[in-house]
Amino acid sequence: MTILYMLIPLSLILLGLAVWAFFWAVKNDQFEDLEGPAHRILFDDDENDLTPEAREQRRKAARHRADAPDDAEHPDR
Repeated sequence: MTILYMLIPLSLILLGLAVWAFFWAVKNDQFEDLEGPAHRILFDDDENDLTPEAREQRRKAARHRADAPDDAEHPDR
């Protein structure tokens, strides 16, 4: 019976921590996008993780590589 004097306050402290963690997560937008990670795993590349500026830089670099001459075409280089 005396163990209840320790277990009840301990359980109330743990409950308080759980409630605090929940409200912290809601306040910091941890539940903003629940479906995004589930759909993101279906894509091969990580384009969705990039900012729009980084996506544009990646596209420009890919275009530049496509326009650059290939070493197989110029063996004397």
